[in-house]
Amino acid sequence: MSDQGFTLRTFTVSDLERVMHINTKCLPENYSQFFYKDLYTRFPETFVLAEMDGEVQGYIMCRIEKGWSKRGKLTPTRLCHVVSIAVMEDYRRKGIGKTLVEEGMRRGRRTYDCKEGYLEVRIGNEAAVNLYAKLGFTKVKRNYGYYLDGEDAWMMAAPLDEF
Repeated sequence: MSDQGFTLRTFTVSDLERVMHINTKCLPENYSQFFYKDLYTRFPETFVLAEMDGEVQGYIMCRIEKGWSKRGKLTPTRLCHVVSIAVMEDYRRKGIGKTLVEEGMRRGRRTYDCKEGYLEVRIGNEAAVNLYAKLGFTKVKRNYGYYLDGEDAWMMAAPLDEF
């Protein structure tokens, strides 16, 4: 149990319905059951849930990738890519999102030897952009029309040696 009253744990397949519910309630981008199960099967340690008041209230799921550094260096590296993160509206501003990002990045570094984390975030989601910036992520690229509704995204990246 954290100081804020929530606990973190690794996703299990029995959590799928709740995670899909959170995703549908919180985000316009939704995924198939196969997509969640596939990420969990391949990268179980970076699919983390936050529980509070007896129920899962947030999650982060990451994919581990081999690629080029996103921070302007042409060096090959192992990346921890935040595919999706969401926290139920009534449970925001309680430290859950921050803690999920920290734990996802920490697990990416420790379990999968990732050197860098990155994510895409809606340009208009100032709360999320500010949170990621406080965690050491910097804007590295603007992806025009990234989301299905046409909104642009910031790609943000951070070195994982601080996590």
